[in-house]
Amino acid sequence: MSDEIEVTPKTKTDYLRDVASQLKEMRHYAENNTKALSSQYLAFEAGEYKDDEFAGRINTLLNEQGKLMEDIHVLIEDLEISVNRSEQEG
Repeated sequence: MSDEIEVTPKTKTDYLRDVASQLKEMRHYAENNTKALSSQYLAFEAGEYKDDEFAGRINTLLNEQGKLMEDIHVLIEDLEISVNRSEQEG
């Protein structure tokens, strides 16, 4: 009896599904971190730690994060469409 385990390589559909799942997890954590950064932005922008320089830098990061989140969302949708199409063909 052999102790070797035969590993079946993933199909492209399985791989696409895994990538979409990983991106969803990244999006979830990014959304939570963005909320935390937004509250810190408010403290610098008009709150108790008013500092225009830091507020501006954080605002820039939040805008870039928003663009990244949109790109991730679109990629997830495209991956899911590809998975669905592949499953319907197979």
